[in-house]
Amino acid sequence: MGTKRRRADPDRFTVQDLFAEATRGLTGHPGRLLLTTVGTVLGIGSLVVTYGLAQTTNAELRRQLDPSQATHFVVAPETARDSSGTTRPTSVFPVDAEDRILALRGVDAAGVLTEVPTGDAAITTVPVNDPSAPDTLPPVVFAASPGLFEAVGAHVGAGRAFDHGHRSRSDRVAILGKSAASDLGVSRLDRQPTVFIDALPYTVIGILTETQQRRDMLGGVIIPDSTAQTDFRAPPGDELHLKVKRGLGGLIQRQAPIALSPNAPEDFRSQVLAASGRAAQAQADTNMAFLVLGIISLLAGALGIINVTILSVKERTGEIGLRRALGATPRNIGSQFMVETGIIGIMGGLAGTALGVVAVVAIAATQGWSPALDNWIALAAPALGTTIGLAAGIYPALRAARIEPATALRGGT
Repeated sequence: MGTKRRRADPDRFTVQDLFAEATRGLTGHPGRLLLTTVGTVLGIGSLVVTYGLAQTTNAELRRQLDPSQATHFVVAPETARDSSGTTRPTSVFPVDAEDRILALRGVDAAGVLTEVPTGDAAITTVPVNDPSAPDTLPPVVFAASPGLFEAVGAHVGAGRAFDHGHRSRSDRVAILGKSAASDLGVSRLDRQPTVFIDALPYTVIGILTETQQRRDMLGGVIIPDSTAQTDFRAPPGDELHLKVKRGLGGLIQRQAPIALSPNAPEDFRSQVLAASGRAAQAQADTNMAFLVLGIISLLAGALGIINVTILSVKERTGEIGLRRALGATPRNIGSQFMVETGIIGIMGGLAGTALGVVAVVAIAATQGWSPALDNWIALAAPALGTTIGLAAGIYPALRAARIEPATALRGGT
């Protein structure tokens, strides 16, 4: 009978008993359970956000670079190296380039943009040179046709943009980007401020506050292209920007070079202009920060689980000794603590996954993007949390399993 009882002893502690004891051990200190789970929640959540934002950004970038979905294009002359190794354009835009492009069906706006070669010319709001003034880097001077502002999604917050009348008369008027306006000390237009470019006066008629494309214009001075050609012999144009209707991008991308140069369309190249170049780089940097944060949080969470579980082992030494005296094996004791840390891990994994998915959806919504997240992340992230919990429980479980009944009952509480 004694032999039969000993054979039956190991079977008394069933899987149901194992999970019941583990649940009782965790719920005994709910505050401690919550704090222990936080590290895993933050770690898993950060990893889900990192992966989700990377997927969402890539999907948005692919959508913007898809000619059929794109709404902004840029056409530029092809370039080649001359005998001195300098890269130069092989052709120039025709004088009526803007009108030719606007004649294409589906083009809503078009405009030419050129960086004006001003050399070392001073750009200031005073007509005289002040030798005591500190040297500052002058803003870039751009030449633009009137249609450029709509083509690049620019918004003139104060004043107005120049029009075809200014262009036809080669008026000396200027639009300041908001950064250039701040550097030059121009904050209001009611007094008709003047900016001097190489001692030539230009009346400021507007301040550019936002633009979807070519954000470097916010730090520049923009003058009519005809004026730039008269005053600085500026080239006919560096880029021709187009705003087109969605769905017609592929067709217009093929037609634009032909419209500009029917006999030699290969002299011009047309490509999608993605406004998210800097945004994608910034998002990549943010993703890396989230990834590092996630790894650190996971390590911190694992260490927290280890420390709290070791503390729990010490507090429950008397309980462990009593259970060992009643027939529990070292394996039973170790398994219980492993299950406890595994439960902490899966709880943190599930909560972190939910938090990460909500964060990805919220961030995508604020940017006007469609969130993209693979379905398998819903299983992989909780599984990773469980793995972290189980791995963190190995050492405390081994310590608990090595406690002898007599020692535990003498020194336990």
